[in-house]
Amino acid sequence: MAYQQPALPYAENALEPWISARTIGFHYGKHHATYVSKFNELVAGTPFDQQPLEDVVKAVAGDADKTAIFNNGAQAWNHSFYWNCLSPDRGGKPSGRLADKINEDFGSYEAFREALANAAATQFGSGWAWLAADNGSLKIVKTPNAETPLTKGMHPVLTIDVWEHAYYLDYQNRRPDYVAALIDNLANWDFAAENFEAAGF
Repeated sequence: MAYQQPALPYAENALEPWISARTIGFHYGKHHATYVSKFNELVAGTPFDQQPLEDVVKAVAGDADKTAIFNNGAQAWNHSFYWNCLSPDRGGKPSGRLADKINEDFGSYEAFREALANAAATQFGSGWAWLAADNGSLKIVKTPNAETPLTKGMHPVLTIDVWEHAYYLDYQNRRPDYVAALIDNLANWDFAAENFEAAGF
């Protein structure tokens, strides 16, 4: 019962000019696909093969004997989540109850945006910046490599991939420019609102 890489929710060129079709081709078609393939190879014939990906990621987190399963499984999950955090028809600002909660927990959308952008820009090396729900509050979380808020009992709401393969073809070493372009032009606040609601708000 191999995990299937979800289809992109838009065409490879749909995020241009902010993220190029070439970047999506390598990122989704090579990097993400390899994580999925390697994960399936590692769990084939084991009890994990029959479990949902999210459950496997949580189960093997912190187990040194299953580091490869975690790294590939978590990266497969993180990427599947990330693609849905982007949309060619989005950007702008959140609305409704999510916007109200952001204002409550961060003081303003502008303060939230600054905190998220800073987290993404300053994550050392490869990793992710997240908006996550934790015990009734929204928080900005940075995770290195394949780490994910899932393993900390948090509910991811939105993420920014800051591995170099996510932006280097388009932005080279200008990670802050990529982050700003994503937040201001591509952030899928409808998807974020769905995750916010699913977290129990």
